[in-house]
Amino acid sequence: MTSSRSIRNRKWAGGRALWQLAGFARLTRIRSAAVAGDGIFHASLAGAVFFNPEHATTAGRAAAGFAVLLLPYSLIGPLAGVLLDHWRRTRVLAACTVLRAALVTTAAGLLVTTGPSGPMFYLVALVAVSAGRLFNAAASAALPRVVPPAQLVPANSVWTALGTAATVVGGALGLAPRVLGASGDVAAAVAAVAAAAVYALVFLMTLRFDRDALGPTTSMDMSAVAIAAGAWREVVAGARTVAAHRQAAAALVAIGVDRFFYGISTIATLLLYRNYFTDAGLLRAGMAGAAQVVAASIVGAVLAAAITPAITRRWSKRAWITTLYGVAAAVEVAFGLPYRMAPLLVAALLLGLVAQGTQICVQATLQEHVTDDFRGRVFSFYDTLFNATFVAAAAVAAVALPDNGKSYPMLTVIACGYAAVAIGYPIATHHTPTGGTDAAHGRRR
Repeated sequence: MTSSRSIRNRKWAGGRALWQLAGFARLTRIRSAAVAGDGIFHASLAGAVFFNPEHATTAGRAAAGFAVLLLPYSLIGPLAGVLLDHWRRTRVLAACTVLRAALVTTAAGLLVTTGPSGPMFYLVALVAVSAGRLFNAAASAALPRVVPPAQLVPANSVWTALGTAATVVGGALGLAPRVLGASGDVAAAVAAVAAAAVYALVFLMTLRFDRDALGPTTSMDMSAVAIAAGAWREVVAGARTVAAHRQAAAALVAIGVDRFFYGISTIATLLLYRNYFTDAGLLRAGMAGAAQVVAASIVGAVLAAAITPAITRRWSKRAWITTLYGVAAAVEVAFGLPYRMAPLLVAALLLGLVAQGTQICVQATLQEHVTDDFRGRVFSFYDTLFNATFVAAAAVAAVALPDNGKSYPMLTVIACGYAAVAIGYPIATHHTPTGGTDAAHGRRR
């Protein structure tokens, strides 16, 4: 594997040069396959919980489902992040994948025998989802080990594009049993088994990495007891590291706000397609209509991956994030207020662009400003924030949204929230400890 020094000394002409790095190519294939498995499993859960005619969906039920699946990892995520800074990340990737395969297989059995209800099903599902979040945090923390600093934005853009494509493939495979004639919980169980098979393949792919290839640089493979004894102390040290880097701290706050409002919009959209909209020509209600929204948001995500590297080279990440939040505020008003399916598809596309463009910039910012010794904890904070803010959004949605998802006051609040971030983020990041230059490109932020 090419040494880090020789990698840094190369001249990188563009994103295509990334594929000359064997480590990047291998890690990207592993992550893409894992994301495809997630897409299959999440489609299975959506079909079983939200769009199964046998189970009524209300705002409270939707919120409870997301809370049960996401909140537990939000509580343990920072502690799990300590593992990423003391255990070989190759080992973490392999262990998470094996665990997911076993749990998703168990979930398939529960879907057939008891259906998507009861504490056991949700326990299995939430641990599987949590293992997926830890896997993603490990992969993101490892990315700077296989990519030079100047190429982190293009690298994250490639990850977004391929991750989006993998999600599409996974989602399509997850829906295939229904298309082929299976129905209800049986269709969801078949999809879950397919997801488990993909996770087994991912495990075999992780074995191709050298044990030390993905870091961390120090204190590898400490015992779980030793890590647990000092876990909270190390979590505090990670939090102080973030607080000491204004760019990193502001990026985390910005992505948390986006996730919160995006979460409310997601639940509202599920309810609209489940309980409010009716079929209108090519535009469909129910799960088919929700799939159209997902497809539109995926197009936006791919567009973000295509244009973000070029825009950040000219504008900087700070300016692009600010612009994206301004766009989101306008989109909510222009395309959300009509509460019609056609404008909502346009909104989904543009908000998908906003969400992914912001995510690319935030991940690159964290990778640039946090050293390898703390990167695992910081990316666990990042994933914890992802989950916690979505759960908070679910709680707000349960109280503020009617069961059909239509609420003009809530839509107005979301638009004002995006506008507030568009104003506040550039102010919060105006002065930096490094004199306001971009660490990767040496220009003003």
